[in-house]
Amino acid sequence: KQLCFCIDDNVPKDRHIIAANEGNAIALAAGYHLATGKLPLVYMQNSGLGNSVNPLLSLCDSDVYSIPMLLIIGWRGEPGVQDEPQHVKQGKVQLDLLQIMDIPYTIFSENMQEVAKKTTEGAVSAMRENRPFSIVVRKGTFGTYKSHSITIDDRLMTREESLEIILKRLPNNSIIVSTTGKTSREIFEIREKTGEAHFKDFLTIGSMGHCSSIALGIAIAKLDRKVICIDGDGSLIMHMGSLSTVGKLNPKNYYHIIINNYIHESVGGQATSANFVEMSHLVKANGYKYVYSTKDSSELKN
Repeated sequence: KQLCFCIDDNVPKDRHIIAANEGNAIALAAGYHLATGKLPLVYMQNSGLGNSVNPLLSLCDSDVYSIPMLLIIGWRGEPGVQDEPQHVKQGKVQLDLLQIMDIPYTIFSENMQEVAKKTTEGAVSAMRENRPFSIVVRKGTFGTYKSHSITIDDRLMTREESLEIILKRLPNNSIIVSTTGKTSREIFEIREKTGEAHFKDFLTIGSMGHCSSIALGIAIAKLDRKVICIDGDGSLIMHMGSLSTVGKLNPKNYYHIIINNYIHESVGGQATSANFVEMSHLVKANGYKYVYSTKDSSELKN
């Protein structure tokens, strides 16, 4: 989060692209190198390494196009460091995965010396060997950075306010699938606060961008139950192609609620591309039969 803040403030917007997902970011970086011969940098949390495996191996690898780039990958779930359950397996296999993919790496930690020297060595190595080089960053490495550019639109309803309205008005036998990050955390907290059980909710704490497909899989198997996917703009955009599968199958018991605050809030508030996407038109174009949009609590209740 601190690195994201710093980059947002200090890198020109046309040189800092927040991609839909990490595989897209690798491909963008590859295109930049092909056009300029320069070294691109891609940063991600290690959960995004899975999204990156295919373009790293089938595009950038020395057996294919030999495209150099510098990767900065956060090491969530490092063995021996307490973290959330969705990060444990990824953290456990991260270094092994890089080795199997033949991507050399160095590890940065909070008390590491010669950071600039090691970064330069990695960049030189990537260009000399024409392949990706990774900097693995341990949790807590970066200090606090106060952003001057991140703002949240306080004219919008809060996500928690929206969720309380939604949960209160759903039929009792509804099945809920919620997206990763703060949405699932807040649904859990609302259930705790109201003394409700959790067994009707599937909180998708990992696999960002896939909650709509999880909900779709449940909906086509449970046609007698209403299945509600509670999604976010960043999650929806990450794997937008899943909308076409929903439209193609078109189960009548499937409801897709998108809470759009135009930012990746869980990682600090970086802008998504939702400002450039007309969500209502997008879902209609993918075969959704009914689309409703609201910006205030009274409309949402209706």
